[in-house]
Amino acid sequence: MKLLLSSILTVCFFVGEVSAHKLYTKPVEFEVAGHRAFVLKAEKPAKGMPWVWYAPTLPRHPDRSHTWYIKQLLEKGVSVAGCDLGEVRGSPRSIAKFTQFYEEMVKRSFSKKPILLGQSRGGLMMLTWAMNNPQKVAAFAGIFPVCNLKSWPIVSNRSATLKDYNMSLEKLTTELKKYNPIDNLQGLAKNLVPMFFVHGDSDRVVPLKDNSAIVEARYRQLGGLVKVKVVPGKGHAVLDEFFKCQEMIDFLLAPKSLK
Repeated sequence: MKLLLSSILTVCFFVGEVSAHKLYTKPVEFEVAGHRAFVLKAEKPAKGMPWVWYAPTLPRHPDRSHTWYIKQLLEKGVSVAGCDLGEVRGSPRSIAKFTQFYEEMVKRSFSKKPILLGQSRGGLMMLTWAMNNPQKVAAFAGIFPVCNLKSWPIVSNRSATLKDYNMSLEKLTTELKKYNPIDNLQGLAKNLVPMFFVHGDSDRVVPLKDNSAIVEARYRQLGGLVKVKVVPGKGHAVLDEFFKCQEMIDFLLAPKSLK
């Protein structure tokens, strides 16, 4: 009887988890090394099986706020996928787990060069993976993304950040340049990875000047192709300026066309 009750509770929990993504269409979900992953596969995939890798993938991310982007991507043959590692901040350990997800997607015949899309803290998740795997990235895009460990992660989210890196604040601060994306953009520039960001100039959570703007300045110095669309007077919020941005969808569909 106890075994039966345990089984029922497990099934109920699993079903609840599967239905957590509040998307306009249900994703296919699977596991990678004990972590839940999802893919929204285009009905008619474009040549080469292109895909956008979205982060943060969490129990309720992505959601219906991403519908405008996802619908257009799927209609153009671009799939959307992600892997839920929880509240990670780009440590070598989390990067290794993301690589396992990447390898699983490649095994499933998807492109070896996804476009990475990081929203808020997902920006740090994706940009740290990108800087360690620049040859595997087609492009990088960000919606008010965290790009700088010295910004939101250490200032406002210190405990989760130190937990992910398994370091003291003193040690992480001492070795910051080794792990901070803004100090490790050379490989992406060398591999001609284009970048596009949309970010509000009134963002108090993830300040523009400490994140997207600093990446833009440094990437250009390295000869990289990058553009930041600044949204005047807007902050860290679900607004059409960020989630129905025509320039963003144009970039996701054709990153090489960025000028």
